[in-house]
Amino acid sequence: MMAQITFKVEAFWNSDAEVWVTTSNDVPGLVTEASTIEVLRQKLREIIPELIFSTKLFLLTMWVLSPLS
Repeated sequence: MMAQITFKVEAFWNSDAEVWVTTSNDVPGLVTEASTIEVLRQKLREIIPELIFSTKLFLLTMWVLSPLS
């Protein structure tokens, strides 16, 4: 069984663009939009794991490549 991790995301309706917009301080780089909240939820299920993996891979790469002090 996989561990469950909770991230706080903020979504708001942009009435000018007529889309839901989401950002998060918990997930670096997360900014996305969708026409409905249901589509937004599905996008988040796909995007968040990708961003978390990319961030961890970047940090690991920086750690491996950085010279020891």
